[in-house]
Amino acid sequence: MDKYALPEGLLIGYYGDDFTGSTDVMEALTRNGLRTVLFLAPPTPEQLAQYEGIRAVGIAGISRSLPTKEMDAELRPAFTALRDLGVPIVHYKICSTFDSSPQIGSIGRAIEIGQSVCDSPFVPMVVGAPYLNRFVVFGNLFARSGSESAVYRLDRHPSMSRHPVTPMHESDLRLILAEQTDQLITLCDVTKFSEKDFALSIQQPGEIILFDTLTRSDLYNIGELIWSEVKKGSTLFSASSSGLEYAIGVYWREQNLLYPFPQFPQEAVNQIVGVSGSCSPVAARQLEYARANGFAVMDLVPDPNVLEPLGDTITLNAIVKNAVESLQVSDCRGVLLNTCAGPDDPRLTAHADNPRLQTSEYKRSIGKALGQILRGLLEATDIRRVVVAGGDTSGYVAKALGIVALEMVCPMAPGSPLCQASAPNTVYDGVEIVFKGGQVGRQEFYTDVVNGGIP
Repeated sequence: MDKYALPEGLLIGYYGDDFTGSTDVMEALTRNGLRTVLFLAPPTPEQLAQYEGIRAVGIAGISRSLPTKEMDAELRPAFTALRDLGVPIVHYKICSTFDSSPQIGSIGRAIEIGQSVCDSPFVPMVVGAPYLNRFVVFGNLFARSGSESAVYRLDRHPSMSRHPVTPMHESDLRLILAEQTDQLITLCDVTKFSEKDFALSIQQPGEIILFDTLTRSDLYNIGELIWSEVKKGSTLFSASSSGLEYAIGVYWREQNLLYPFPQFPQEAVNQIVGVSGSCSPVAARQLEYARANGFAVMDLVPDPNVLEPLGDTITLNAIVKNAVESLQVSDCRGVLLNTCAGPDDPRLTAHADNPRLQTSEYKRSIGKALGQILRGLLEATDIRRVVVAGGDTSGYVAKALGIVALEMVCPMAPGSPLCQASAPNTVYDGVEIVFKGGQVGRQEFYTDVVNGGIP
């Protein structure tokens, strides 16, 4: 095949509701050979022109952590910018664990905004992503807690049922979403996939169609339906996890519309540095394993009662100095600084009644401080491979480093690839960085990053 049998130009434009979710979509597309660039703000034509053969463009966002009343100001310009690029699919990328509520990060409100911009004939919602161990069956979401765990129903999930901001007490996505929007929601369940006629019967314009997603064959059927709608010429708006890209990718590949899977290099480094603001038990297990296997793990103690919970610049500089000294110890594989290790960490539970813990202001202050620490470490050492754990943390750290865009280098953990950062006119330009969701990866994750991937 001499060229893709797909339309020329951009195929998908997406906005990620948090930073790690944005790199997840980039991985799904790049693994299929589609050059994808993730920006921290809507890209200018000049920026896009720097990337030859680009097939998808993303905007790494923060809407998951925003109060619903603030989402319009964040999302409307982003959706408009993506629509104006002429992409056939505008994707609002949501977390595959459906992190949202009527008050914070409302997916329903995001759909209403997206529909007012794109006027999509219907809104496909693909939340399940088997590659990420996320499954939707008869409208209910199931997920693993880390790659080695059992599969849990969402409302019994060890992390999501106890999420500090959006705890999930329901697993039926239709009921969760119905609290966030009045738009009609219809389920296309697994029994319908076996029917000869897989066409949709849309009851009203802009109807939300939730798809069950259990197996690869389900992805194929969903991808076929979505791509057939795209070929009709409408701009299709979707609120989905990266399951949307996996579904379309499976269909394209089965139809021989894509080149063979690209090969990615696996290159080890001597040391890494990392910062983590995640409260997930998966992230805690990874830190525990790293502590026992050659990494220096530094436990930072935030104080939510003060304006700068990790301390002023002098304090942060002292933390950097201590971390640099730890890196100089013989056989140290890296330094990992964290603000929490699981939902039962005393650093978290000691302040459980403090309402400031749930505010975007507090998260921003933690993220900015971790970004300042990481910046100091990169300036003081020759380390060029970095990990940032935690969705909200990742966005703030990326901004602190002055990152403009990211491209995937190679897979690392499902949904969290190793990326190369574009940060023009800074010492961070070209740094390799993994932005990792708290629930992503096996317990050996940090060792995998040093080694350049899973053996």
